[in-house]
Amino acid sequence: MQPSLLDSSVFAAPEFRATKQTVLALAILLGVSAAVIALPPGIARAHAIIVAAQPAMNSTVARGELEIRLDFNSQIDRKRSRLSLQRPDGSEIIIALAPDGPAGVLAGQAQATLSGSWKLRWQVLSLDGHITRGEVSFSVRDAARAR
Repeated sequence: MQPSLLDSSVFAAPEFRATKQTVLALAILLGVSAAVIALPPGIARAHAIIVAAQPAMNSTVARGELEIRLDFNSQIDRKRSRLSLQRPDGSEIIIALAPDGPAGVLAGQAQATLSGSWKLRWQVLSLDGHITRGEVSFSVRDAARAR
């Protein structure tokens, strides 16, 4: 006769023995999951997250004038936010931010003169006081090869 899943002898088998570490890890995982679910919706949306980027992530753009625009899901403090570009040679330039525009947008311009892999790095301070950082990777190619 096959033991049922409710039969405690099934769990006493070596392949079902739980160590104290396994039980503790499971308890922590369940506790963290319950805490995240219980958070008010406003706390979950506290960090500024990119909803649109120009240039887009993993895109290829032509050499020349580069229009930069990052749209965020919340208002940001433009005075305490910044953009920079890392060129293929590893050097970095700070992007002057456009002084006006929508409350959740960082924008600027730069010259993309080198072909290769670039990174647009950003740091923003959302109005609720949270700092968020990230980067958008893209490539620069000759105009005939850009897509």
